[in-house]
Amino acid sequence: MGSPLHPAGTNDATGRRRVAAVALLLAAVAVVAVIAVSALGDDKDGDRNAAGGAQAQEKKPKPKPKPPTLPTGGRTIFPDYRVIGFYGNPAADELGILGIGPVSKVAAKLKRQAKPYARKTRPVLPAFELISTIANADPGDDGLYRSHMPDKLIRRYLKAARKAKALLVLDIQPGRADFFTETTRLRKWLKQPDVGLALDPEWRMQANEVPGTVIGSVRAREVNATTAWLDKLVRDKNLPQKLVVIHQFTLDMIDDRSKLKARKGLAITLNADGFGTQAAKLDKYRSFTRGPKRLKHGYKLFYKEDTDLMTPKEVMRMKPRPDFVVYE
Repeated sequence: MGSPLHPAGTNDATGRRRVAAVALLLAAVAVVAVIAVSALGDDKDGDRNAAGGAQAQEKKPKPKPKPPTLPTGGRTIFPDYRVIGFYGNPAADELGILGIGPVSKVAAKLKRQAKPYARKTRPVLPAFELISTIANADPGDDGLYRSHMPDKLIRRYLKAARKAKALLVLDIQPGRADFFTETTRLRKWLKQPDVGLALDPEWRMQANEVPGTVIGSVRAREVNATTAWLDKLVRDKNLPQKLVVIHQFTLDMIDDRSKLKARKGLAITLNADGFGTQAAKLDKYRSFTRGPKRLKHGYKLFYKEDTDLMTPKEVMRMKPRPDFVVYE
């Protein structure tokens, strides 16, 4: 609506007062506008400051994640723990106790078997030693006389091992392949903090040799190359100490045994394999433990093949006490 018209003869003073009032009103509006703009500017500055603060908070370095540990805590296997394991593969009962029956029941049996070995000063760390590469009498498509277990099977045993707070140890019977090649192909498993490695030279064949017809052997150089690669993986991934088992039941199964190298990130263990009488097995163990002192000692027991199976109490009386005991 427009302003009302003034009748003729209206007092000029009144008009001037109205003009003055309008001028004052406009001035007041201008002041309010200035204050509003100023306030708006302050709000923008506040927003900028708040945004800057948020950015500053975002730029703060994130705390480093804690390094992975062993299944029962800590990052060192030996001498903190004594490892007690079951060995095998579900392909056949003859391959060992680990593969006989549902894995949950096997885990419960391992827990019972390991209990007598525990000490207050040295608790037990259970282990599933799964044959992940099996030597065959058949050459296969590549002529290397070995077959690989599917990922699905390894994953199933890793899941069960984790549920039991145990290590999973992947055992390699390489046939005519070599330990280094067979180990590096397991990288996706070995980079896990709770997965170890076992090398079985009995099944390391040379050219023209067939598994099961001869006893295999390996040179220390091949073992050292393999453990060097694995030790680097442990360092690169900041993993806890990783168990490495080297099986043997004759001294000549590892050529140049004295040249085997210890690795800071690995708990390398020479395991006295083979079944028989207690006397024969103890003699073999003593001969093996005269070897490199920088490596750890293991001992294998066979539920079916051993004559008069040794009890945990008898095993713990052995000198030196085994760091690793595995049942087949």
